[in-house]
Amino acid sequence: MSGVLKQGIENDRPKINAKTAIAKKVDSLLAIMTLEEKVGQMNLYNGFWDSTGPAPKEGNAKTKYEHLQKGWVGAMLNVRGVASVRKIQKIAVEETRLGIPLLFGYDVIHGYKTISPIPLAEAASWDMAAIEKSARVAAIEASAAGINWTFAPMVDISRDARWGRVMEGAGEDPYYGSHVAVARVQGFQGTDLTLPNTIAACAKHFAAYGFVEAGRDYNTVSIGNETLYNTVLPPFKAAVDSDIKTVMNAFNDLNGVTATGDQFLQRDVLKNAWGFNGFVVSDWASVTEIIYWGQAKDKAEAAVLAANAGCDMDMEGHVYIEQLANMIKADKVKEALLDDAVRRILTVKYELGLFDNPYRYCNEQLEKEQIGSVEHHAAALDMAKKSIVLLKNETKLLPLKKKGQKIALIGQLAADKNSPLGNWRLAADDDTAISVLEGLQNHTNSNSLTYTKGVDVFMGKTNFVTEVTVNETDATGIKDAVKAAKNADVVIMVLGEHGYQSGEARSRTELDLPGLQQEMLEAVYKVNKNIVLVLNNGRPLALPWAEKHIPTIVEAWQLGTQTGNAVAQVLYGDYNPSGKLPVTFPRSVGQVPLYYNYKMTGRSTNNEGNVFWSHYIDEKNTPLFPFGHGLSYTTFKYDNLTIDKKSVSVDDSIKVSVTLTNTGNYDGSEVAQLYIRDVVGSLVRPVKELKGFELVHLKKGESKTVQFTLGKKELGFYNNKGEYLVEPGDFEIMVGGSSETVLKSRFVLD
Repeated sequence: MSGVLKQGIENDRPKINAKTAIAKKVDSLLAIMTLEEKVGQMNLYNGFWDSTGPAPKEGNAKTKYEHLQKGWVGAMLNVRGVASVRKIQKIAVEETRLGIPLLFGYDVIHGYKTISPIPLAEAASWDMAAIEKSARVAAIEASAAGINWTFAPMVDISRDARWGRVMEGAGEDPYYGSHVAVARVQGFQGTDLTLPNTIAACAKHFAAYGFVEAGRDYNTVSIGNETLYNTVLPPFKAAVDSDIKTVMNAFNDLNGVTATGDQFLQRDVLKNAWGFNGFVVSDWASVTEIIYWGQAKDKAEAAVLAANAGCDMDMEGHVYIEQLANMIKADKVKEALLDDAVRRILTVKYELGLFDNPYRYCNEQLEKEQIGSVEHHAAALDMAKKSIVLLKNETKLLPLKKKGQKIALIGQLAADKNSPLGNWRLAADDDTAISVLEGLQNHTNSNSLTYTKGVDVFMGKTNFVTEVTVNETDATGIKDAVKAAKNADVVIMVLGEHGYQSGEARSRTELDLPGLQQEMLEAVYKVNKNIVLVLNNGRPLALPWAEKHIPTIVEAWQLGTQTGNAVAQVLYGDYNPSGKLPVTFPRSVGQVPLYYNYKMTGRSTNNEGNVFWSHYIDEKNTPLFPFGHGLSYTTFKYDNLTIDKKSVSVDDSIKVSVTLTNTGNYDGSEVAQLYIRDVVGSLVRPVKELKGFELVHLKKGESKTVQFTLGKKELGFYNNKGEYLVEPGDFEIMVGGSSETVLKSRFVLD
């Protein structure tokens, strides 16, 4: 036996021994549980009363409380804060027959109290270490508040900017999305889940939620197997391979089968083919919603369908707790499947160390020290700066001069302290973001800065469950904006979407600037063309007029707690932007879904000079800004693309290298991107696919050789049966700073 192999086995033995020990404990506990107690572990309730107050005396809350006392609740969500968690955990541990501790779940999506950029923005950093650290900070704060389970990361791939939940994911590419998924799982769960500052992660939504028809939330999905296996599933598989502890199924159906009741997805693929050992939780009441879809006539049928399909825990559906025991007694669900589900849930609780110490997440001192710490704010600022994408800088308005400029800051969003927190920041306090106005005031030095709100865009107060009201009629503030712009050397306009215009149930049919912002932008442009447009948004926007006329455009997303400081440091050049788009920006909503890795059609070009080719008669096929695009204050040159073999066997690998040089006047970072094309395949292959990237920092004038490796994992694809194929033939290699690459080569796979 080789020394390396033996060492690897020795290193794995503690993990193997721990798993064996946990398995024995779980089996021993299962053996003494009643049927009702087992079903109870599959029951997830929302927080139903103020746990620091008296127990509920009537209604649904009383029933839930009684279930809690009987040990018929396996987990709770939206209970946070050490005092509340301790009170409820004490009931589960000290008042029930078996004393099985609860899981406490929460939507820790991009931070807990200290809010990082929305996940789509974080993905724009292409910095896996930073993304992992962001999730780590979120886990530290959440765990300090008593939470031990997050419903993140969302790893849905989406090509449709109309879908509001695109803000929660990593964009449109399965290869890149897989890397982001792994980084976030590792950030939440760490390397040792028994540590009290780690939390169980949850990959969602399984599966194909990002492909809902018309980009409308909770809608139907109909896609082919090729798309399912090659685009939808890879990030979930990557999360499972990273030992993620839970997976959440989806609100949608997939080809006529509700995801919550889909045995193919949950048992055949996830648990059997992939060997997933954690448990599957439903989305909110999605077990009940099987009835609304028309796949079950009542709760009894819904319980049978979901449990047999592999859904292990029912979130706020009240279906399992009401119906499952009877369905097992009627032999509609085998008790072996029940035991399998409960075994999975109990195992995660053991892995979190809850049986050793049910109150391990209940430390008041940590709650005071960790939440909102200086270190966490510094990490949020770092992540925010790395998330900013410089889309355009034609006249070099940026970076701003440190002195001698009159700057007019315009836009309601510029002074907003709530919208920059984005959606899905449930634990954050309202109005706690550093606004762009505040950030610039801290960085103006000897420049003159004036602020004008301009036109009102968003009216009244909104929150997680209400819709944003947009001003469509009152243009009176435009005159003030024009007046301010006339006297400025540089105009900074902060425009875009409110933080609550993207996210769950925030689908849009238009992708332009809401309200009268476009009218104001054009009016200001007439009097001063030196405009820096700073975009705040949670999805790709279609802004063809701005792309054509505005010289400088900065994609600043919704960047969280430190928004203003991050924007100011980038605008003033204290930080050189390095972000790249993880999604394609369309010219028109009519192009959507739009994505870089499309397939070549039989009529993809106009070779014949006539109308009969794949195009629009009123718009170009090309995007406004392509996937992977992002500029810097410096410039980069790619050359010397080389491959170590012109011919390689299927079982071998090929090394690709390129020389990257910083040819500008600033130190900076560049994301070098490698794409391939399988020229001829048994299935139609995309025109290009991302298969490598590296974030490289170079001082001005510095060069570096960047190397990529391509092997079976990168060169193959799944057929319609879910079989992974690596087919011989010609391959193209493309390398550059975006999906519109500059260097090309070829090799043959034998």
